[in-house]
Amino acid sequence: SSSSPVADFVARAASPAARNASRQPLSVAAVTPRLRETVSRSSPRNNRNTAAALRCRDILPPRPGDAAPVGVDGPTASSARIGAANNQLEPPVTQYKRIGIDTSKAVFTLHGIDQRDQPTLRINLRRAQMISFFKKLPPVEVAMEACGGAHHWARELAVLGHAVLLIPPQYVKPYVKRGKNDRNDAEAICEAAGRPGMHFVPAKSLSQQAQGMVLKVRDTLIGQRTLLVNTLRGHASEFGVVAGKGVGRVGSLLAAIEQDATIPAEARDMIALLGQQIEHLDIKIKALEARLNAAHKAHAVSQRLATIPGLGPVTALTLATEIDPAAFASGRHMAAWIGLTPKEHSTGGKQRLVGISRAGNERLRSLLVVCATSVIKAATMPASKQMTGWLRDL
Repeated sequence: SSSSPVADFVARAASPAARNASRQPLSVAAVTPRLRETVSRSSPRNNRNTAAALRCRDILPPRPGDAAPVGVDGPTASSARIGAANNQLEPPVTQYKRIGIDTSKAVFTLHGIDQRDQPTLRINLRRAQMISFFKKLPPVEVAMEACGGAHHWARELAVLGHAVLLIPPQYVKPYVKRGKNDRNDAEAICEAAGRPGMHFVPAKSLSQQAQGMVLKVRDTLIGQRTLLVNTLRGHASEFGVVAGKGVGRVGSLLAAIEQDATIPAEARDMIALLGQQIEHLDIKIKALEARLNAAHKAHAVSQRLATIPGLGPVTALTLATEIDPAAFASGRHMAAWIGLTPKEHSTGGKQRLVGISRAGNERLRSLLVVCATSVIKAATMPASKQMTGWLRDL
């Protein structure tokens, strides 16, 4: 006939009536080479479609890696989607390995990865949507920077069963890609949390944050009082009235200005106002110190720390509430965390140590420096029991 054997074979394979009416039996082995040649010469799109159709009818044998037929000649589409070559179910998209959160006051940017460390989640959430979103997730690692509000969210997410990791911001910065934005920050947080040598910040409880707030508010009020005292001394010096340094000299300075008739009334009123503000802060600071003394007496660890020479109730209570001893392998590690160890800039096998940097807990380091200077001052007094050979050499 004028038609080719390939076209005749395809027509008979597609039409059962034509196949039954034909006198010549079908021979797959005879036409398979011609079929492959015809498919290979066709366009790429027709090549794929024709080859898939022929394999579905068992005309062409399946190739390695070909997907199983779906539909009439194979399983249903839903079964084909969840099935695999090894008959194992693929994990759903919601099973994240780790989620990094870039926090802010109103908008939170999330970056999640799966078990293959491939990004599967990039989303922005409002503050009111955070809890409802994480309630729907199975337990997962959640990483955040240890910044403002991080301890609150660490407690909230831990209640939901998630493992929260708080990372110091300076450890996240090397992983930020070019172009700083919320999405890149969240990705950097997620990447930094997966490093095996990363150091994390322990999440604080409500009581720890409350006690630490009393200490910080006291420091804030002391700073405001120092500011007002310096302002008062500076204005008084403009009118020729000077006094020695220290809060204890404020009373005598105010009395001297009040007795000086050459100072205008407007200036005396403003100086009196500054004196009232300083007195008001003195009352507040004394009330906070009384509360801290009561908390110190009720804290067994703080009382034990106060037996160290130079440590008072404030420093002892600060050490007891803000430091978790289990987070450090040794005292050397804790000293490095506080910032007492010198900054190192060594290279080429030469060790080079410079002065103490601003890294670490500045407030706690300043308290310990004050304690050390008080011990040294007491040791220099005659017949002092604080003087040791180490201090004498120092």
